[in-house]
Amino acid sequence: MAEMKLIADGLKFPEGPIAMPDGSIVLVEIAAGRLTRITPDGKKETIAEPGGGPNGAAIGPDGKCYVCNNGGFDWHDQDGLLIPGDIATDYSGGRIERIDLETGKVDVLYTEVNGEPLKGPNDIVFDKSGGFWFTDLGKGRGRVQDRGGLYYAKIDGSMVKEAVFPITSPNGVGLSPDEKTVFVADTIPGRLWAFDITGEGEVAPSEGPLNGRFVGSPAGLNYFDSLAVDADGNVCVATIFNSGITIFAPDGSSIRHFPTDDLITTNICFGGEDLKTAYITLSTTGRLVSTEWERPGLALNFLNK
Repeated sequence: MAEMKLIADGLKFPEGPIAMPDGSIVLVEIAAGRLTRITPDGKKETIAEPGGGPNGAAIGPDGKCYVCNNGGFDWHDQDGLLIPGDIATDYSGGRIERIDLETGKVDVLYTEVNGEPLKGPNDIVFDKSGGFWFTDLGKGRGRVQDRGGLYYAKIDGSMVKEAVFPITSPNGVGLSPDEKTVFVADTIPGRLWAFDITGEGEVAPSEGPLNGRFVGSPAGLNYFDSLAVDADGNVCVATIFNSGITIFAPDGSSIRHFPTDDLITTNICFGGEDLKTAYITLSTTGRLVSTEWERPGLALNFLNK
């Protein structure tokens, strides 16, 4: 296992890390309903408390933080580890939120698509035009589990559309360097899917019975969480149970694994000089760590460029 440097601990199920130009990390604390800034010396500052379950986060073209809010989980303490469960008893509804990083003001942008309520928005990525792709994982309700989908929207509230439905449990989402492909990590099957982008929020029809193009799935028990893409187009998927980051060649020709020490490793982002520092959220133990990565991360639109 490569050396991991502790940046901050005591976080309430951290996710959605964003490496900011000033060296700080903005992330969500899902179990606290909070958006938090971690300074380079590890100090925690509350930006906003939108409640529910803030999940994936990304900086938009206006400099605001756009957050996938899943509405809240039921939480369990298992041998000192914080584990998410089914829908929260005080579930507040799935939504996409815009948060002003300076004032903490929270605006709700979308709560439904074509009259269908968002269930559990999860992860988000902006394209170069300023629109964003996001996933909706859905919610578990005892014996019933939602099927999820992939969506596309604009930041002015004028358009949100369903691009792909159904996907079993779509979680991480990312774009290839040329923005011709959108990748989706499917949690429970532990599969990575690719969709060929044909237009604004549009993907090519599948040639087979399943939605999308199968990239790969590692052997053994692997649940997939969020993801980031590196500068060479490799897809780095945070992995649960087989704890760590699973690294896929974009065509699926190779699958490698970077191990961590947290059962539920939820996300990775790139920052630092030359984008060669990986920041990883270790969620059951409430930690943000960093490690030097094998190659630079892909510069994100409206953030790293």
